[in-house]
Amino acid sequence: MEQNTQNTALLVLDMQVGILGMLPDASATIGKVAAAIANARNKDIPVIYVTVGFRQGAPEISMNNKSFAGGKERFANTDMAEFMKVHPDLAPQAGELAVIKRRVSAFTGSDLEVVLRAFGIQHMVLTGVATSGAVLSTVREAADKDYRVTVISDGCADLDEEVHRVLTTKVFPRQADVLTVNEWSKS
Repeated sequence: MEQNTQNTALLVLDMQVGILGMLPDASATIGKVAAAIANARNKDIPVIYVTVGFRQGAPEISMNNKSFAGGKERFANTDMAEFMKVHPDLAPQAGELAVIKRRVSAFTGSDLEVVLRAFGIQHMVLTGVATSGAVLSTVREAADKDYRVTVISDGCADLDEEVHRVLTTKVFPRQADVLTVNEWSKS
């Protein structure tokens, strides 16, 4: 399947040291995401890094938010600059954009949509962690916003392999193309 790379961007979601450390074996995913980044750069596709982070003290975290409230104290005492650093094997190059989000979806609390409009992006290719978190939330919201979406299945990871499998084989195909990094590289 030949894909038009014009108006396309690769999004690298939450591939930050502070999050990857929670995965039992992040090295395989890091390698696949690195391959996707290399492919995008070779095809002059913009790479946009999206990380989750908060101001010092985490004032953005509401106690009503079940996902983040339990970790508010930990986040409040974390050096956010260190937490938000992208893994060194995937680090942005000069000129590549970084976006900070305040919730799970790449859109929530960030200027991602403004950046996408400025670049004329209509098709986003997603990699990142977790499949059941940032990737799922971003797929859903991007589809609702009428973006074309591709998910790089082996460039995503989740703590629960079964959840990852169900999302990439049954849920995402309803709203996105799902390819491996090798399939995407050949398209």
